[in-house]
Amino acid sequence: MSQLDMFSSSRQSGDDVVVRLRGPLKQRRRPFDNESMVRLLEESGSYRVLRKLVGRQIVDIPRPGFPRIGVIVDTETTGLDHSTDEIIEIGAVAFTFDDGGHIGDVTGVYGGLQQPSVPIPLEITRLTGITDEMVAEQMIDVGSLRALLDPADLVIAHNAGFDRPFCEAFSSMFSGKAWACSVKEVDWATRGFEGTKLGYLIGQSGYFHDGHRAVDDCFALLEVLAGADGATEPSAFAELLKTSQRSRVRIFAEHSPFDMKDHLKARGYRWSDGSDGRPKSWWIEIDEEQLAAELAFLRSEIYRWEEADPPVIRPTAFDRYKA
Repeated sequence: MSQLDMFSSSRQSGDDVVVRLRGPLKQRRRPFDNESMVRLLEESGSYRVLRKLVGRQIVDIPRPGFPRIGVIVDTETTGLDHSTDEIIEIGAVAFTFDDGGHIGDVTGVYGGLQQPSVPIPLEITRLTGITDEMVAEQMIDVGSLRALLDPADLVIAHNAGFDRPFCEAFSSMFSGKAWACSVKEVDWATRGFEGTKLGYLIGQSGYFHDGHRAVDDCFALLEVLAGADGATEPSAFAELLKTSQRSRVRIFAEHSPFDMKDHLKARGYRWSDGSDGRPKSWWIEIDEEQLAAELAFLRSEIYRWEEADPPVIRPTAFDRYKA
């Protein structure tokens, strides 16, 4: 066993302490690489280590067996209203996938800034880090963006109800595409996540990234969706793909009594003012198998008339999340 001899006779404050080790050392200290240190910390049970998320490499020749093209899109804007606010940055990451929801390779990436017609609000700069100086004389390359979008079978956004209206207001290339929403069409709670914000999903997946920049957010979402792709449990992307294809119905409680609005709102109905082409009424989107029960509720509790026949439409991924 090693001995530790400390000599400190009449030592003054600030003098060196001499430490002498005697006897053979049982083991030498070995250098740790990053992964070894991470494993050591995590195995202690006292630490969780986040790894920096690095975007996947773009391949020139994608692997066979993944015939579909998906494009993840993210926008940064001057505000929340697509009819008055503008896109100041757009990011897109194209990747291959198969009908089973397995992700193949990244085949293209685009990120671009655009100068808006008004100064960027200070709160937007604080949120995104994008300044007026950064976007000065910048313009999104529509041709490069179209090269990614045109072959896409599915466009994905984390909150498609926000991004799709802005994208379609920006360019018609986004119209006529099937869209999916990774907020609404994945049951994140069942997968053990505590929230649906991208930052939560990334952190609980064991990563951190440079958030609120469009391309970085696209790559981050791709990794969260891929998850343990190929494991026994379907990935979040496989769930998203399946959910986006299922049959849904929208019921419009047109001409419902005004004093019933609180009942409708409490049940999940939303108000449409008619400016977007929908009927001016409260409405809800539900699964096809819930249609009979919902109509029964409206007829007995809202209209109180068994012959009531509110408008019903069946949206697909091609018109879901439109403005």
